Amino acid sequence: MLVSAEEMLKKAKAGHYAVGQFNINNLEWTKSILLTAQEMKSPVILGVSEGAGKYMTGFKTVAAMVDAMVDSLGITVPVALHLDHGTYDGSKACIEAGFSSIMFDGSSLPIEENVEKTKELVAICKEKGISIEAEVGSIGGEEDGVIGAGECADPEECERVANLGVTMLAAGIGNIHGAYPENWAGLSFETLDAIQQKTGDMPLVLHGGTGIPDDMIKKAISLGVSKINVNTECQWAFQKATREYIMAGKDLEGKGFDPRKLLAPGAEAIRETVKEKILLFGSDGKA
Repeated sequence: MLVSAEEMLKKAKAGHYAVGQFNINNLEWTKSILLTAQEMKSPVILGVSEGAGKYMTGFKTVAAMVDAMVDSLGITVPVALHLDHGTYDGSKACIEAGFSSIMFDGSSLPIEENVEKTKELVAICKEKGISIEAEVGSIGGEEDGVIGAGECADPEECERVANLGVTMLAAGIGNIHGAYPENWAGLSFETLDAIQQKTGDMPLVLHGGTGIPDDMIKKAISLGVSKINVNTECQWAFQKATREYIMAGKDLEGKGFDPRKLLAPGAEAIRETVKEKILLFGSDGKA
């Protein structure tokens, strides 16, 4: 059964570790992440962007697939199905579709509009027992057509949004979606510390987890980050393993072209990546 992310993140905040959000793109992604979380006895959050939801034929399809897979695979660790960087309309659609968690990303809006829409969605989520993530500041790079410059969030605005009753808060601290450039200045721990002081026990979210050095990840967790998003790294792992399989000509051996064989190396590569992140984040054995 899918659960809200609230309880798992409260435990993570108190225990000084982070829960990984791993984005899913299809059945192989979902199965690999769920099986690894179960093996590692770790809570897990499955992230779905609006683009990925559309690719998988809609949020209702995604929710039905994940719910059925949790049951069929005998998954007993806490699993939250979470909308990633959702619009206002997308957030409402996911609530109706059966998601157990949503993110409304109003960071590109004027702060007053961000507050107004977040407040409305908080009320709906509380009524339905769904966790909700809000965002202040911008995450650098591009995701689903949303481009951010990576501006650091204003701690005062973070406090204002946190006080609306959201479950978790994403705040820009110099993090970037996708690959980090060579001249990246690193995370602004000064900003993160100031935000934590303003938001207290609120679990904070670090987007753009791919490519951040391990020492920075651990320091961010020590400063209140309780949820870390990973997407690109799983895509890279899947692509590399699949490419190696094809370049070695294994798809031409016997029935190596069968999708169940062709996609197996990529699926296993995702499992290894997720395992590494769970150990880094410290959520293993915390289910």
